[in-house]
Amino acid sequence: MHQYDLVIIGGGLVGGSLACALGGLGLRLCVVEALPRSVRAEPSYDERVIALAWGSRLILEGIGLWPAIAPEAVAIERVHVSDRGHFGFARLDCGDAGLEALGYVTPARLLGHAIEHALERAEGVEVLAPAKVLGLRVDDLGAELEVVENGASRLLRARLVVAADGGDSAVRRRLDIPVRERGYGQDALITTITAERPRPGVAFERFTDSGPLALLPLSKGRYSVVWTAREAETAGLLPLSDREFCERLQARFGWRVGRLTHPARRLAYPLKLLLAEDSIRPRLVLIGNAAHTLHPVAGQGLNLGLRDVAALAEVVADAARVGADPGTDAVLDGYRRLRGRDQSEVAWTTDALAWLFVNPWLPVRFARDLGMLGLDLMPAARRLVARRFMGLGNSRPRLVRGLALGGKP
Repeated sequence: MHQYDLVIIGGGLVGGSLACALGGLGLRLCVVEALPRSVRAEPSYDERVIALAWGSRLILEGIGLWPAIAPEAVAIERVHVSDRGHFGFARLDCGDAGLEALGYVTPARLLGHAIEHALERAEGVEVLAPAKVLGLRVDDLGAELEVVENGASRLLRARLVVAADGGDSAVRRRLDIPVRERGYGQDALITTITAERPRPGVAFERFTDSGPLALLPLSKGRYSVVWTAREAETAGLLPLSDREFCERLQARFGWRVGRLTHPARRLAYPLKLLLAEDSIRPRLVLIGNAAHTLHPVAGQGLNLGLRDVAALAEVVADAARVGADPGTDAVLDGYRRLRGRDQSEVAWTTDALAWLFVNPWLPVRFARDLGMLGLDLMPAARRLVARRFMGLGNSRPRLVRGLALGGKP
């Protein structure tokens, strides 16, 4: 039986970040990851990117991962929000919050590689990959897991199990944790485009009758596109020729950055809201998409997961500092206090935005456009909204202040 303080199931961007945050604090950690160790990938025109809020940058700084990401991170200094075909618009600027950026767009491979390299050096962290959990049993003192790695079975014992295994979490399903789930009848279509007249540092969120259309700035005049389309429309968009696709996208977005050309391959995935009824069970906590899968409007998914990491790392590190058991109810209640409100507020805010901006009813449409104009004209309101979506709420664990867990509170 292999003994650990924490077993983290899922070594992706969220689970891997948690392991990096807790490495070197005197804890015994095991990361169980279903995929093999990443294969080095060269930069490509259409590589997957992630949008990191300013608060997520601070978290990654505190963990020590940001220096590996910063060289290729493209700052979002302004966000232009508009309602297609109507008069409403709003502009958010990093100056409203007194910061150098609202967030950053960076290749996902950079964060993945930074996590992998950090885990190779982390003290007290063992990574099993590719590996799969075959059995999980929880008792008052901890959890027992049966894990198979490369065909060999291992028994693990942990004082706390952290499920960071994504929206289709096998741990959540194995333990029959109930969820609130609702499909949006929409798909997110992802691609990369080149703009004739790019506006460096400016991101666009354009609401349309089928859902939001986001253009996130990249280097060399490129934009990452997240196009929310009705499920019935997706099948017709994916096989279009490059010229036809650009024409359809141009009609949806407009000409704010000139002509759109050179679309990359298009990928689509269905959108849904999924919230675990309770992300905490005795000796177990769900984080990231395992606890909450959101609509991509406002780009909050990964950022919410990284705030889970910051809060859980905080309470576990505090327990480790005094030699306490990291899986007790007292420790997990501390995590609940830090995270419960933020998780539910962000989930229902994004859900409301997804509904509000596709609702064609005239009074709703008129009210939302007036609200956007009011936001644009009120600096204090812009600052409040900007800070909220930058992940700078009232609850500020050390990592959200950019401080390493080994430092002073």
